[in-house]
Amino acid sequence: MATVSLSSTKGKWVMVATILPSAMAFIDATALNVVLPALQKDLDASGSEVFWVLNSYLLMLASLILIGGAMGDKLGRKKVFMCGIVLFIVGSAACGVAGSVNMLIVCRAIQGMGGAFMIPGSLSLISSIINPKERGKAIGTWSAFTTVVTMGGPVLGGALADAGLWRYIFFINIPIGVAAFLMLAFRVDETRDNSVDKTLDFPGAITIALALALLTFGFLRVPQTGWGSFQSYGSLAGGILFLIIFIVIEKKSTHPMVPLRLFKNPVFTGVNLLTFFLYAGLGAGMLFLSLNLVQVQGYSQLQSGLTFLPFTVLMVILARFAGSLADKYGPKLFLIAGPALAGTGLLILSFIEKTNGAAEYFTTFFPGILVLGLGMSATVAPLTATVMSSVSDDFSGTASGVNNAMTRISGVFANAIFGALAVLFFSSALTKQIDRLPINSKQKQYVLQQAANLGDAKVPANVTTEQKIVIKGSYNLSFIYAYSNIMRISAALGFLGALMALFFIPGKIKERQRALSNS
Repeated sequence: MATVSLSSTKGKWVMVATILPSAMAFIDATALNVVLPALQKDLDASGSEVFWVLNSYLLMLASLILIGGAMGDKLGRKKVFMCGIVLFIVGSAACGVAGSVNMLIVCRAIQGMGGAFMIPGSLSLISSIINPKERGKAIGTWSAFTTVVTMGGPVLGGALADAGLWRYIFFINIPIGVAAFLMLAFRVDETRDNSVDKTLDFPGAITIALALALLTFGFLRVPQTGWGSFQSYGSLAGGILFLIIFIVIEKKSTHPMVPLRLFKNPVFTGVNLLTFFLYAGLGAGMLFLSLNLVQVQGYSQLQSGLTFLPFTVLMVILARFAGSLADKYGPKLFLIAGPALAGTGLLILSFIEKTNGAAEYFTTFFPGILVLGLGMSATVAPLTATVMSSVSDDFSGTASGVNNAMTRISGVFANAIFGALAVLFFSSALTKQIDRLPINSKQKQYVLQQAANLGDAKVPANVTTEQKIVIKGSYNLSFIYAYSNIMRISAALGFLGALMALFFIPGKIKERQRALSNS
């Protein structure tokens, strides 16, 4: 179909209709982290149950996102996108009225299914409708707005949690979703390539869903059960096995869900590797930074959310501009400098010790968050535009699905691996201090057992006030040691992402490189 200008009426409707549903999907992920204490109290949920409130959504999203992207290419991007919105609205409404934590977990899974069809659909619609010369600018606009709501999620969540209104995190999705659905229905044209085989690859879809579900489940269980548990290594082994079966199926299929020839394109492969490394580092860094702020540095939940405001402001100001410059000069420089800057920001944050709380924010955490924000602002739009430009428009949904799957899986990977590493680092630091603690052997054993709780480690009940202060100080020192190591590893992953751009990304994405995906 003919493309349209970003500044045209049709172009503006496309942008609004794709930004709104993406925003509600992303805001749920970040705002929910902040309201968890209120949610846990109201529903009388255990720590494990709360964990699955978060991860049932992530499990379904990671499992089905490739299928969502491929279905959009074959059956119509707008149609599949709208189905995803309906599923997400239904799941959100059900989450809002859930009377038990188990019901909430099930409803979150429905949300994840909706998200899997929405998220790749938004970018594939932009790529197939907006003029290619403005694609980076369009994706920069999408990135800026979705990042604003993503980073603003903790602020909103903190305010609602303090007011006892955590259920509104879910209810707010209903009017947003309905508005987006109506815009898509009446203002946005359907896009599909009639020359593309419409046959759905059911064997491929089933095997990749099982592979991603098992890999995701395995990684999610590692922090709770350890690597030695069958639930962990059995799930991971099963996931790898199904992934191999999927590759075999796709090689032999006449209508593959994910054409493996896409990965013959070094740009497509390189940019997905960059995505994996960068977002694994970013996910782990943001998680442990948030834990540090609340559990060790003494920030309130609302203050912790406001800490990331500079990040949000930079994304609003720079993401669209970076996308425009990448359109004009090529993405390579941005995809080297951006991840390198993000890695530098994480490295700066790794050197922060115990502070006196939010009063010292601007001399402690602010510089690192500023550099991290600059790096991500320079990266997000050129990265996404490069993914979408590296393949033909026929495969825009598939490309978006693959890249979003990389983002989600890297986050799961980071939470699992880095969660296990953090406990190891925390335990190591605490063991070195245990002999100096003025408590008896039974109390020391209790203290060491608390290592798995990291910054939320509990002090033994039968100790004096002075002993409590000393033990709490040891917990804080141990967490800072674990935090510093995790942030430095996260920084290294950012630098590794920059290397992927150096080796794989050309100055300009040429038509002959896109053609590799069709050959």
